[in-house]
Amino acid sequence: MAYEQRNNTGSLFKNKKKEKDTHPDYTGTGLIGDVDYYISAWIKESGKDGSKFFSFSFNPKEAVAAQAVKKAVSDMTVEDLDDDIPF
Repeated sequence: MAYEQRNNTGSLFKNKKKEKDTHPDYTGTGLIGDVDYYISAWIKESGKDGSKFFSFSFNPKEAVAAQAVKKAVSDMTVEDLDDDIPF
């Protein structure tokens, strides 16, 4: 049986690709209000008593994909366009 993400749930996994302190310690996905999100989590330490806690960020998958397309299009030059346009 395949895993099916249920609404208002998510999963986090240890980030095996972490190379810098700014990269998240954990990454995953979640479905909140029927919207798919990428989830990033960092382990932080409180300045007051030194207790550890998680800090999260949620980015809608559609917004991330739209940003990638926008960047790819903005990086295009006139030379990237085909000269054989039929109109």
